[in-house]
Amino acid sequence: MNKYVQNVLESLERKNAHEAEFLQAAEEILSSLDKVISMHPEYEQQSLLERFVEPERVIQFRVPWVDDSGKLRVNRAFRVQFNGAIGPYKGGMRFHPSVNLSTLKFLAMEQTLKNALTGIAMGGGKGGADFDPHGKSEGEVMRFCQSLMTELYRHIGANIDVPAGDIGVGAREIGFMFGQYKRIVGEYSGVLTGKGLSYGGCLGRKEATGYGLCYFTEAMLNHAGDSLKGKRVVLSGSGNVALYAAQKAKELGATPVAMSDSQGFVVDENGIDIELMKDIKENRRERISAYAHEKGLSYHEGSQGIWEVPCDVALPCATQNELPLNGAKALVKNGVKAVAEGANMPSTKDAVHYLKQNNVLFAPAKAANAGGVSVSGLEMGQNAQFVAFTQKEVDAKLHAIMENIFATVSKAASLYGSSPTDYAAGANAAGFLKVADAMLAQGCV
Repeated sequence: MNKYVQNVLESLERKNAHEAEFLQAAEEILSSLDKVISMHPEYEQQSLLERFVEPERVIQFRVPWVDDSGKLRVNRAFRVQFNGAIGPYKGGMRFHPSVNLSTLKFLAMEQTLKNALTGIAMGGGKGGADFDPHGKSEGEVMRFCQSLMTELYRHIGANIDVPAGDIGVGAREIGFMFGQYKRIVGEYSGVLTGKGLSYGGCLGRKEATGYGLCYFTEAMLNHAGDSLKGKRVVLSGSGNVALYAAQKAKELGATPVAMSDSQGFVVDENGIDIELMKDIKENRRERISAYAHEKGLSYHEGSQGIWEVPCDVALPCATQNELPLNGAKALVKNGVKAVAEGANMPSTKDAVHYLKQNNVLFAPAKAANAGGVSVSGLEMGQNAQFVAFTQKEVDAKLHAIMENIFATVSKAASLYGSSPTDYAAGANAAGFLKVADAMLAQGCV
């Protein structure tokens, strides 16, 4: 490892020893930049890595709210404004009991590079709260969102920081937060993305991450002289990303055969019935076991076993570190050709290394799952111009963006990766170079 990179990582570990997720992401990114740093000595002279790994701003605050019984509850919330060198901070808000500063810093750093790859002027940020909307009434969720925005509003804006949805934050939560922002500020602006279509949202946003994942995977396979057509696909998760990735994979000629949730998974050799799965997950909000019951299939408890299902393409779309080394070994044993990440950092370091060792095409999250934030960028453009794109226009723009991301990543992999198919290194290098050049151009900031 480059000595400069090593020194920065060691310093980062001393300062953030308790932040495992953040350190994992930092090591994954910086350790792949050896060639970039060697070719740009000015980065060390200007302490660029030291500046890059430190968030520009971290906001932490309490969120008091009253439940339906009249009891006052308190949650902890954050907003990490990681890097604004190429545009307003952009990244989702996550509501989940597991939310902590380490996770949000890792997500914000990844988001910075991901947003750079899209070609849209967006910096990187992330936020959230340790609030669980599941099991809460509509009124409780509304009061929490309003309380959160009563503090957050002063730190965001259409040209400052534009939050979006993430785990636990859907159209309902975005609506409540947007309404409170508008009430406090007295201004109607594109301060949030993922809004409803009746008040400035963008057609195709819900489908964007899953569709974009498949567009990137198809481009990667095409580059290798192959395609998704005729492939067996296994997807972890059954939220928006997995549902719409399964739908688009099917449209492109593949057969999605397995999906999961946090409690277990199902295998449908006839191909997942997408409409039934969407009804179960989006409308009824039931567990994936309901799909197995209604289809007369076996239900498998525990989500890890899904990687043992034979497939040509694996799309981890649930959460970080869900694909461990033993999962990668099972995939390779069963002949997997490509793994593309739909969630943020879903594969462990050992798993990624093993997949590359065994010549499996690997698409990293910061490139492969950039479809969601790309369409969020389109929504920002819509709001700024007071226009609306059609579904067809959005899908065409998304397809072009994802193909361009692959071309950018592929070119960078040839220059800076360990091989022309080292797309993880290519994504890190291409995203970092854009951010780094902007930081240098703006001086000591």
